[in-house]
Amino acid sequence: MHAIAFKLAMVSGRGFVKINGETHYPWRAVDHEGEVLESIVTKRRDRQAALKFLKKTLKSYGNPEVIVTVCLKSYGIAMKVIGNARRQMTGWRLNNRAENSYLPFRRRERAMLRFRQSRCVQKFVSIHTSVHNHFYHERHLNSRTTFKLKRTAALAEWRQLCSA
Repeated sequence: MHAIAFKLAMVSGRGFVKINGETHYPWRAVDHEGEVLESIVTKRRDRQAALKFLKKTLKSYGNPEVIVTVCLKSYGIAMKVIGNARRQMTGWRLNNRAENSYLPFRRRERAMLRFRQSRCVQKFVSIHTSVHNHFYHERHLNSRTTFKLKRTAALAEWRQLCSA
């Protein structure tokens, strides 16, 4: 569980997924360290979807000090309903951590040649998130030897989990 004082970044702005020609929107919550906390896919990007996502995330991880979001109006309305409007921050480059956390997902989606069902997308998003969090070790902050040691340990742990 994360500490009470953490920064939460949320994204749903530019990202979308086409499923059989229908547009779906991924919603992601990322903490201040870049770890993806929550990830869901919805058909709409409105107040109801934002409210559902915010409630689910805040119930699981508690109230953060600051919630950084894209300038989507549905976030602002949902924040007012919940009562966290004063904690919301929007602005240029504030949401980069969440936006960049979406890139590995898009890369993998392209390799899979799109999705065919909404259920498949949701399953893929949840599995991809957990695998990415397990192997992500902030390469830019560590030396090469430290990074290789952390990566080897993560791979050994992964292999142990898969063999059980």
